[in-house]
Amino acid sequence: MKLKRVFDLSIVLISLILLSPLLLAIAAIVRFKLGSPVFFHQQRPGLNGKPFIILKFRTMADLRDQKGRLLSDTERTTYFGRFLRSTSLDELPELFNILKGDMSFVGPRPLLMKYLPLYTSEQARRHEVKPGITGWAQVNGRNTINWDKKFRYDIWYVDNCSIWLDITILFLTVLKVIKRKGVSQEGHISMEEFMGSEPLHTDSFNNIDSHP
Repeated sequence: MKLKRVFDLSIVLISLILLSPLLLAIAAIVRFKLGSPVFFHQQRPGLNGKPFIILKFRTMADLRDQKGRLLSDTERTTYFGRFLRSTSLDELPELFNILKGDMSFVGPRPLLMKYLPLYTSEQARRHEVKPGITGWAQVNGRNTINWDKKFRYDIWYVDNCSIWLDITILFLTVLKVIKRKGVSQEGHISMEEFMGSEPLHTDSFNNIDSHP
């Protein structure tokens, strides 16, 4: 895991230097189009389920109904916000999460804190490694696959993670971003809410892709 941390730090330092003009430009546009705050921050479970604050660029406007209640995510997501999501540019601030050590470039995506009590013991194993900006589930369908399959991909990564696998996933992620595939599930901004599922069985892992 120490080698993985060195790998992450090497890439994130270079990325922050090269992408700093882009980060500043997006921040300025978000401030102009969506107002303040520029960043979306939320508590998410990290390694071993320990909470951390994830950073993203804001993609939703603060639109409310006549009673002051926030409108739905779909109504509050602007064209510019959808562009940031489809290109994954909204994820760039997570580079600071990697720098801090809360996240890795590759790992299971950090989901919501409220999902923790809903996981089976098998699904909870996704927290045995640091969460990532991208992962094996992201390059195998992202938000277009169902929750059970997403968790199977996550757990497969936990059991098979290596620097070479991370490099492969990063390469495949670039291709996915270019093609803008798997950004959202039909009828949702990203994916439907997780409501819990049946325990995963060992033989079910034979039904997923196990090679990059």
